[in-house]
Amino acid sequence: MNAVSFGLIAAGVLLNTFAQLLLKAGTNSIGHFEFALREAFAIGLKFAANPYVLGGMACYAVSLVVWLMALSRVEVSVAYPMLSVGFAINAVLAWWLLGEPVTLQRIAGIAVIIIGVTIVARS
Repeated sequence: MNAVSFGLIAAGVLLNTFAQLLLKAGTNSIGHFEFALREAFAIGLKFAANPYVLGGMACYAVSLVVWLMALSRVEVSVAYPMLSVGFAINAVLAWWLLGEPVTLQRIAGIAVIIIGVTIVARS
């Protein structure tokens, strides 16, 4: 895998991670809600007007374009497992930015994922 392909995959992973964090920040700012059909429009408006949710959606849109560029250069069987690195980045950033717990069990699971991605990347 060359540097451009790796850069595209890394950018896609980071954009995907930022999208998840922004969406979570958006739901945190809106608060817990029960999704009922009679409240769907009001809840939809809250999400549609939330800057975090809009930012997350924008990250996903750019991520899609970047990912398509990456797939045009790299086999999907190599590129797709690289998305798993996002789990590790997401866990660290969620802990740091959102105060979410990172337990020993999560760390062990993330380590297994990273080992697997490394094996796939070297194949």
